[in-house]
Amino acid sequence: MDVPLLRVSGVSLAHRGARDVTVADVSFDLAPGEVLAIVGRSGVGKSTLLAALAGLLRPRSGTIVTRHGALKGPTPRHALVFQDGALFPWLDLRQNVVYALARHGVPRAQRGARANDLLARVQLADAGDKYPHELSGGMKKRGAFARALATEPDVILLDEPFSALDVATRAELHRELFSLFASRGTAVVIVTHDLAEAAALADLVLVLDGTPARIVKQVINRDPAATIAELERAISHEKEESDVDLEARDPDRDSALDLGARVAALR
Repeated sequence: MDVPLLRVSGVSLAHRGARDVTVADVSFDLAPGEVLAIVGRSGVGKSTLLAALAGLLRPRSGTIVTRHGALKGPTPRHALVFQDGALFPWLDLRQNVVYALARHGVPRAQRGARANDLLARVQLADAGDKYPHELSGGMKKRGAFARALATEPDVILLDEPFSALDVATRAELHRELFSLFASRGTAVVIVTHDLAEAAALADLVLVLDGTPARIVKQVINRDPAATIAELERAISHEKEESDVDLEARDPDRDSALDLGARVAALR
């Protein structure tokens, strides 16, 4: 039997310093080259789970195990790409990539050529001397991916990476970048609010919901249209269940909770 690239077993998470668990009993495997999407309503804990997969947050219980052993902290094998790309504004694009190569231990004499190669792979061969403020949104995203790929990661973790882009640019980056990941055998975990994006990219989609958040649905993506419909039903059902639970707990809810508080309670 093949050993998974990443195995998450019974993981429960809480924010640093917090008493209450925000994500509970999450389990899944990730294979080389697989794309996993995590969806759910705002504030449910998707980014918290992603932080744990990056080694930035230690589980309260359960384990996250890689092929190299238990995940105990940040590792270059798990590259995290934030929504804004997080390029260093005081460095040009090539220097941003060189910085990642230096942190990865690439010898100084090899960094320039390696950086140019990575920029070429994301269609930015002619933009290495530009600073982040000189780049379009799509170019910044490509630059962030070039920097992430500098560490030759096993897993790329994406936190809403395409949400601020127009539809055409988003579709172009989906096609180019995920083809690049597949060619390298890199696994991807993407957090997104966009069910169509999840269905277009992922092999498996996990729906998080509840308080604390749990995996309430796993959808193997064989047909994008069917997957979107199944995800919509799952999320709608969980919202209705949350409404019922709230009403059962508080029969005088209309006088006790205003609309804003009720919405916050559902998150």
